[in-house]
Amino acid sequence: MPQRDPDEERAAGEGHNSEGRVVEGVAADELRLLIERAERLEEEKKGIADDIKDVFAEAKSRGYDPTAIRQIIKLRKRKREEYQEEAAIMEVYMRAMGMMA
Repeated sequence: MPQRDPDEERAAGEGHNSEGRVVEGVAADELRLLIERAERLEEEKKGIADDIKDVFAEAKSRGYDPTAIRQIIKLRKRKREEYQEEAAIMEVYMRAMGMMA
């Protein structure tokens, strides 16, 4: 679990005895910290998304199929039994449609 910074602890009421500024029933400091934290996470998320795009571009430049790689990643997130059952059903349906010998 990530460590919380002291500002977040104060906003949550931990480790600090004074109360923050309250405006119309809203704890302004706590709200500001939450918003700033969400903004930092959004920036990190964008950076990670850019890194992932770079990985797929590199894979493509080396001759790999990015669509197939995405499918493999999707499968690896699931339980083996789930995707094996799905694959078996797909095979039956494809045979029924004459798509497999």
